[in-house]
Amino acid sequence: MTKIGLVTLVLMVVSLAAWSAWPRPALSPDAKADLVVVQKSARRLELYRRGVLLKSYAVSLGRHPTGPMQQQGDGRTPEGEYRLDYRKADSSFHRALHISYPGPADIAVARALRVDPGGLVMVHGMKNGLGWIGRVHRAVDWTDGCVAVTNREMDELWRAVPDGTKIVLKP
Repeated sequence: MTKIGLVTLVLMVVSLAAWSAWPRPALSPDAKADLVVVQKSARRLELYRRGVLLKSYAVSLGRHPTGPMQQQGDGRTPEGEYRLDYRKADSSFHRALHISYPGPADIAVARALRVDPGGLVMVHGMKNGLGWIGRVHRAVDWTDGCVAVTNREMDELWRAVPDGTKIVLKP
């Protein structure tokens, strides 16, 4: 590799690292959402309060994001209306908000297919120890069916989304 090529490569790596860690404008510390919407096709999570968009976040989804989750291990993110029913501070990811999947309709579909519908679907940050990856994680859909954001973004969601908040996951 030439000296110019090496310098170019180093500059690209440094630029990517800086972009990955560069903070976006923060959500107001006192903001409280009453609705979370995930637009799967746009890879977007949106926070709303009384119909007003508070902030949106780019996300990574399950490895096979097209279509609703139907069974454990299919790599899909669910679709439908659920609740963020509890939080898990001691997750193997940087914090996690549990999505109340599977609902009755999901269970019925899984029974008809004679499969396990799965569960433990979360909105979470990065795998513990990998927070330094930052926004680069969004280059691929990598979760088992969860919705992933950066750790800094997860800290905002943790503060702004009370237990019981409705979450709508759209195709």
